Amino acid sequence: MLTLFHCASARSFRPLWALEEIGIPYELKMLPFPPRFLKREYLELNPLGTIPLLIDGDTRMTESSAICLYLVTKYGPTPLNVAVDEPAYGAYLNWLFFGEATLTFPQTIYFRYAQLEPDEKKNPQAAADYARWFLARLRALETAVSQSDWVCAGRFTAADISVGYALMFAQSNGLSAQFSPAVAAYWERLKNREGFRKAIAAQDRAGAEQGVAARVPAAT
Repeated sequence: MLTLFHCASARSFRPLWALEEIGIPYELKMLPFPPRFLKREYLELNPLGTIPLLIDGDTRMTESSAICLYLVTKYGPTPLNVAVDEPAYGAYLNWLFFGEATLTFPQTIYFRYAQLEPDEKKNPQAAADYARWFLARLRALETAVSQSDWVCAGRFTAADISVGYALMFAQSNGLSAQFSPAVAAYWERLKNREGFRKAIAAQDRAGAEQGVAARVPAAT
């Protein structure tokens, strides 16, 4: 059985959501945030101390978007994947990695220097600059979801999971108030998916059973 190491609402929510959408059996191991400081033995499994970690037999993976691609490819067929012979394949890959590299990265800088660091280490200028960076890059998403319910291929795919987590992060750190109407409506569609709701319930249930807080900052 697959094992996913997860902090509630961290990047590891991407593969958790994908697992629930596909319906793959898995074991969810909850960790306190940040695990590299609060669960030192986790470093024996993942020397980086980051989240997620997916274990599937001899396979070890730590990149959330790559794990989503792995799951929908290896455990398909599933409409969450876009095949190489589909016209939207290139767009699919682009959005899959856009969600992390372009939409999540700047928020981690904003989150750190606006919220996570102690007051003496906060950097309002850096926080403001990276918040603007994130919001400016939402323009591409606004264009896409103004024309379709989903970012590519005319259906919900793993790319929407990748982008959707970035919007989840934005909600948790207060940036979602600046979503355009089209992006806000897209985020509502994502939250209303059964797979999303099941993933939220799974992390809450596992957190309660394992004695780990079910709500932590949405970054690692």
